[in-house]
Amino acid sequence: MEALAPYRRIAATIRDRIIRGEIQPGDRIPSVREIMKTEGVATATATRVAAILREEGYAETIQGIGTVAALPRILTTGPDRLTMLRATGDGLRQGERTEIISAGLVPAPAHVADALDIEPGDQVVRRRRAYYDDQGTVALSTSWLPAAFAGPAPELVRAEPLPRMTFGLVEERTGRKAVRRRDVVTIRPVPEEASETLGVEAGTPTLTMTNFYWDQFGEVTEYAQDFLGPGRDLSADYDMS
Repeated sequence: MEALAPYRRIAATIRDRIIRGEIQPGDRIPSVREIMKTEGVATATATRVAAILREEGYAETIQGIGTVAALPRILTTGPDRLTMLRATGDGLRQGERTEIISAGLVPAPAHVADALDIEPGDQVVRRRRAYYDDQGTVALSTSWLPAAFAGPAPELVRAEPLPRMTFGLVEERTGRKAVRRRDVVTIRPVPEEASETLGVEAGTPTLTMTNFYWDQFGEVTEYAQDFLGPGRDLSADYDMS
């Protein structure tokens, strides 16, 4: 794999420190002089680091203060939360909080029935929650799961936070581990029941992400849809070899 350019490698290191909370939004990021000293790079290289962080949304320049850390207005998707959960035991980013709006068994709408390979009207678990940060609503997320999961994991039908999020709880109680996913990104009108949480009028075109999760047996364990809050972007980083 081709090595990153020095300024991108340094920027990635600082970005990771911001994501982990070691550098808080509003804190000064390392200066050009500090980067030159600690990394042993030239002035031109050190200068480009802040530009990369600003471009990615992880830094901003404030007059009279300098360049400080920031967090971009991105959507943390279900797959992102699964990765964070397995890596750190927590599926929330620094500064995020979640509110469980509803949970219970409901008749499956046609599109949910298709996704879970059941008959329309069959009972399914539905969990709806909102994610927030200091900039407002991150996303309104709804998950549908097989009704059978409510037996070994009755917490799924309670409108309260789960001990290990949906992914972790299902895996722990049933042994069915999410091993494959499909993401579908599209623009949809905001439904009436989501408008207040998102702070926009019903019918407003909004970016959405729909996720399908399959277990090790090839069966769908969860079908989920996120409506992004206003001003949010979808962002993904990948290692390429």
